[in-house]
Amino acid sequence: MSPIRNISIYFNEIPSDYPIPGQTLITKEETIDIDTVELNGSCLLKTLALSIDPYLRLQMRETHIKSYFPAYEVGEVIYGLGIAVVVRSEREGFKAGDKVYGLLRHQEYHVAMPDSLTPLQVLPPGLPISNAAMLGVGGLAGGSGYMGYKEYAKAKKGQTIFVSTAAGAVGSVVVQLAKRDGLRVIGSAGSEEKVAYMKEIGVDVAFNYKTTDTNAVLAKEGPIDIYWENVGGATLDAALANMQVHGTIIVCGVMSSYNGVEYAHKNLSSIFAKSLHIHGFLYTDLAPKYTEEFYRDFVPLVATGAIKHNEEITRGLDKVGEAMARLQKGENTGKVVVWVADE
Repeated sequence: MSPIRNISIYFNEIPSDYPIPGQTLITKEETIDIDTVELNGSCLLKTLALSIDPYLRLQMRETHIKSYFPAYEVGEVIYGLGIAVVVRSEREGFKAGDKVYGLLRHQEYHVAMPDSLTPLQVLPPGLPISNAAMLGVGGLAGGSGYMGYKEYAKAKKGQTIFVSTAAGAVGSVVVQLAKRDGLRVIGSAGSEEKVAYMKEIGVDVAFNYKTTDTNAVLAKEGPIDIYWENVGGATLDAALANMQVHGTIIVCGVMSSYNGVEYAHKNLSSIFAKSLHIHGFLYTDLAPKYTEEFYRDFVPLVATGAIKHNEEITRGLDKVGEAMARLQKGENTGKVVVWVADE
């Protein structure tokens, strides 16, 4: 077969705040010969869908700045979690036609990345890829919510939990787990559409933090026994001011700081004054302990509809930059997925 088109997404420049479509990330149309490209013991993948996640913004930094994930190199193809189908394989355990999940280069076709960051795995049964659930509630986002909650919440029926970005891919999972445990849930999000979705999944006190004062809501509805932190900044400050003594804060992310925004916290003394317990974690910390349980106990609840989820699916690899910007600005209405190709 002669070479065919192979669209790729390159990291073009380090943004000072929000990523700019067509400037931070650029699209190039290249070619690949899928019959002759050397595999070197690996496998050739055709990308089906890509997960657009908040942490990808943290990789758009200077390479000398250390973090839990390597920085993207300017001039190189970016990568992130996704679903692909194996086209050719020289790798044991992977055969042509297998659907796989893991870190993928943002290209239509590419030879699989090394397993040094996140191992490539054949998709587990039970979740159709047609609704992209494996990239959200059945993957990193759902796993982060499930594993972090199970490990650190130690929830008791009747307690109050506050979940920031409670309409998001992670926060919505935490909300539903908390409701199943009999907790009272306060949730914040950034639009009226998201407030409606929070109510749909069971949030007892749902509010738009852009039009309602977070501190005022928490002062009225608290004190808070558990705070699930996805945001940082003023939201964290308000939570600190309204925590219960010996309360628990679970830090999954601080998205407000990802795009160059700085905030001077005022209530950090609450950490010792209220003897608060703060737990930060990464998915990779807890995955060895909880992955089997997550697929056994949680994923079937997704498949049957007992756990609700919401995706925002954009078609076309060339839409990655736009999807990334929408997510960082909070303009999305569900888990952001770029659908690259059908099987």
